[in-house]
Amino acid sequence: MELTRRADYAIRAVIYMARLAEGERASTSEIASEQHIPLPFLAKIISQLAVAGVVDAMRGASGGVRLARSPDEISMLDVIEVIEGPLALNHCLCTSNGCSLKPTCPMYEVWADVQRRVVRRLKATTFDKLARRADELSRRRRS
Repeated sequence: MELTRRADYAIRAVIYMARLAEGERASTSEIASEQHIPLPFLAKIISQLAVAGVVDAMRGASGGVRLARSPDEISMLDVIEVIEGPLALNHCLCTSNGCSLKPTCPMYEVWADVQRRVVRRLKATTFDKLARRADELSRRRRS
């Protein structure tokens, strides 16, 4: 399983915004430059995040983007699901009924357990934690 580039870029952009001072906005071009994300690609991602209520985007001279909620209220799972849709490690986990092979499938319980664990971890990982870790790593790199 590998996240798409779009999801990776979305996570990096949200971490960048989580590190901004309260009330501060960043331009999409600033985020794209700092995070090495192609600007047209990031613009589409920001639009998706704005529609989902994760970011607040304003146009104009005093515009820019910022998080629409506190970083401790936004999880990695939130961002991934905005970009990718609901997380499912296997097709059999995509529907509420599972699949017709579920009663006799030796792998179903494994897939379901792994998915529960991944979802729990992504839900527990909020952007305030990721921003603090990014700040810590940045300080270490400068030392």
